[in-house]
Amino acid sequence: MQAVAAVVSDDDEEEALLRAAVADEADADASGHEQGKQSLSFNDEIKEVAAHMAAQFIASLSSLRAQLAMDVKAAFDADPAATSFGEVICCYPGLRAICNYRIAHQLLMLGVPLIPRAITELAHSETGIDIHPGARIGACFSIDHGTGVVIGETCIIGNNVKLYQGVTLGAKTIPVDAQGMPLNIPRHPILEDDVVVYANATILGRITIGKGAIIGGNVWVTDDVKAGGKVVQMRANN
Repeated sequence: MQAVAAVVSDDDEEEALLRAAVADEADADASGHEQGKQSLSFNDEIKEVAAHMAAQFIASLSSLRAQLAMDVKAAFDADPAATSFGEVICCYPGLRAICNYRIAHQLLMLGVPLIPRAITELAHSETGIDIHPGARIGACFSIDHGTGVVIGETCIIGNNVKLYQGVTLGAKTIPVDAQGMPLNIPRHPILEDDVVVYANATILGRITIGKGAIIGGNVWVTDDVKAGGKVVQMRANN
């Protein structure tokens, strides 16, 4: 009888273990099914957001075209060597960089990650012109020659502004938080309308270059320049 009882007890234990395993498998299936539903829901949400961004970008193409047409005209009007709009469009590295910037900036404003920076870095590698997609640049913008131009993330540039090669619109210092991490605050120059900046000028910090000001070549500017002002190198004494 004891042997029979032991066999029955073993059978009950095996059955209990089997039931527990089946229950665990059922719970796992239910959990996996729920996770799958959540994953599908997340993917659907991402697709919906992407479709909305794409629709907004497509809707902005006409305004982008108008902006670029003004940039082409600005480059053509400013360069007596230009023979046609077609030459400006096909051959001018400044316009190539501006075109990439305008597309990237629009995408950035729509909240598109990564792609805007990739677009401007593509122009950077091809032209030597580095424009951060976060910069805000007005109408009729032109960059002559262009190699070595740098325009930082928080720059604000007005209408009818012209830059020559080697111009840097950068940050003088980069403030950090208590943990030593850089703060993303306005730190680059503001150029108002009708400003001209000549070759290899360096303009640093959150300063304002007033309307119609002229910044000469090879100068270092870290203070505001009044409207209509001129900053040039001192002439050497003969």
